[in-house]
Amino acid sequence: MAKKFTLWTSICLLILIGLAPVVSMFIQSLSVDGALSLKNYEMLFQSRREWLLLSNSLELAGATTLLTALFGVPLGILFEKTDLPFRRLFAILFVIPLMIPPYILATAWFYCLGRDGYAAGILGNPIGNYTSPFLFSLGGTLLVMVSALLPVFIILTMTYLRMINPRLEEAAKLSAKWSFVLRKISIPVISPGIFLAAIFVFILTIGEFGVPSSLHFDVFPVESFIQFSAFYNFNAATAAAIPLGLLTLMLLIIERLFLRKKTFQLRLTREPMIIVPLGKSMPFFLSAVSIAAFILVITPISILFIKSFSLRAYNEAFIQSTDSIVRSLLYASAGATCLTILGLFLGYLLERKSLRFFFAADSIAIFLFTLPGTVIGIGLISLWNTKVTNIIYASAAIILLGYIAKYTALSERIMAAGFSQIPRSMEEAAQIAGAGWFRRLSVILIPLAKRGLAGAWLVGFIFCLRDLDITMIVYPPAHDTLPVRIFTLMANSPEEVIAALSIIMVAITLLPLGTLALITKYRG
Repeated sequence: MAKKFTLWTSICLLILIGLAPVVSMFIQSLSVDGALSLKNYEMLFQSRREWLLLSNSLELAGATTLLTALFGVPLGILFEKTDLPFRRLFAILFVIPLMIPPYILATAWFYCLGRDGYAAGILGNPIGNYTSPFLFSLGGTLLVMVSALLPVFIILTMTYLRMINPRLEEAAKLSAKWSFVLRKISIPVISPGIFLAAIFVFILTIGEFGVPSSLHFDVFPVESFIQFSAFYNFNAATAAAIPLGLLTLMLLIIERLFLRKKTFQLRLTREPMIIVPLGKSMPFFLSAVSIAAFILVITPISILFIKSFSLRAYNEAFIQSTDSIVRSLLYASAGATCLTILGLFLGYLLERKSLRFFFAADSIAIFLFTLPGTVIGIGLISLWNTKVTNIIYASAAIILLGYIAKYTALSERIMAAGFSQIPRSMEEAAQIAGAGWFRRLSVILIPLAKRGLAGAWLVGFIFCLRDLDITMIVYPPAHDTLPVRIFTLMANSPEEVIAALSIIMVAITLLPLGTLALITKYRG
């Protein structure tokens, strides 16, 4: 009884916090002057600009997905399955852009490729006349998005390669070269993970707000934000957000119908992985990976360091943003804690299938994660901006609700993976001995899943800390976070101060990862 009550409460909380705002937003968009009407959507689809926005969004998302797949899958194979030197170091380097807000990468590339950037300063002013138009176009936006989301393909490729039964490759290796084995055995086996990465990259790109806004590339999330924040036209903002929600829903249905079972058929294997020797081609691959890491990771971060290389810049940055830094850490910690607690119960539900509606709860969480942050933010305002609920709407609670709505799927899936490693027989034995569900949870499951709990909290902390889309829309006065402060100061503050703030943002985002690495190394 206690178990069912707790799990049902968790599902209801997810629906109330995440799904109800989206439904409320959609219902309100169907009302014009108090009457049911489709006028908002008629105006949307009759506008030539809206079709241009849709075309730009699809073009950016499609090109980003294609390029990240073309580069990410080979890099994942090199880092996980070959004897490439420094492959672990390279893997860490390529994952760094995923940990920081993408618009900070856009800022770094602006300092490099802008009309008065470092490229123009080193190679001459005429170069800036070519690099600047490139940056403020599809090409520049694509460059930033590929570097930010390339780790998705790398991580999933590396993860799924660990699930391949090495005996399949050994059998094929007896009569074929490694290139044939990878093409015909390894890559087809991990194809569900590749398709899953493609769906997530497409959805995350089409919902991105910070990078297109920074580089003045018109897409649907930017239009929705402008309609809401600049003109406070709630109906127009909602109408511009609904197509993104529908597209997200379609892709989620595809994932549910065609990929979900294939995705969970693979399991981590304890057998040692077969390593592919690169042989004489090793210098070529090492040079190619080094060049890619230098261009996509080292260059933008180094530019921020060089641009901010001044004690005055950091002093001014801290003076302007100390309160935002503190709020970011507090809100991210509170959000990660809430996500871990809710993910604990929903992850148990997903892995143990304790209720008939576990599949629906998981689908809701995944739908909310893939939904653009601007859509969730507008939905939260539509639901909570009332006199009765003003205590929530006018406080930091509205930000935490946005974090929970957006990122519950991450903590849920991490905890489900953690619980899958715990034999059910241990819980069943405790139940036979008379231990209640909370007793089994606190004494057996949580201690054995402590690594999953730590991972869920860490991932939740990083994603809450770097969030811009939701926080930018819903934050009350005097509750802005560091990503929001950086974004709003870009237009008026000196470039050195913005670069210093960006470095501070990168540092506090990577600090938990560095701390975890040191703890792991020390305990090892």
